[in-house]
Amino acid sequence: MADGNGLKKKLRYDYLEKRLSLSEKEVMEKSEKIMSHLFELEDFKKAGLVMFYVDCRNEVMTKKAIEKALAMGKRVAVPKTVKGEGLLAIEIKSTDELACGTFGILEPVNNSIVNPFEIDLVLVPGIAFDRRGYRLGYGAGYYDMFLPRLRKGVKKIGLAFEMQLADCIPAEAHDVRMDAVLTEKGLYVFS
Repeated sequence: MADGNGLKKKLRYDYLEKRLSLSEKEVMEKSEKIMSHLFELEDFKKAGLVMFYVDCRNEVMTKKAIEKALAMGKRVAVPKTVKGEGLLAIEIKSTDELACGTFGILEPVNNSIVNPFEIDLVLVPGIAFDRRGYRLGYGAGYYDMFLPRLRKGVKKIGLAFEMQLADCIPAEAHDVRMDAVLTEKGLYVFS
């Protein structure tokens, strides 16, 4: 397991197992703390258009936060995976606009595509994040292809449980670093 891909595969398995071992109650309680921190962040307060992900498989829960952000008058986009086009940001007005899509993840049923340049803040899921800001995703590379299309300076914040923080994840040239990772214990900012 010395090569980067073998190590990533092992880390992906280990961290996913850890996350899946959390009870529904633990996921809910930790997610509520994380979202409470999120709504206090200056980057969130200033953002007009926030790109959330829609949680699945014990990820940090986002649906209530999406509804709250919409109620606050923020524009909200969520990802939709389209074969041949990769990850698209689709604007939604309600979580009622979500249905089971690619990979069994809830996705928007509409096609209100948002230009990545309009996005002010992106909240990124991951299996693990390291203390340099690198992210371990599911391995398809959708976010690594999408994030470079944002305008310069847009904050990319990984949402994770404290147990998803790793010392070091093998990084490749195409891997996009997060500006910060937000856990139930607070915000880790990377320079």
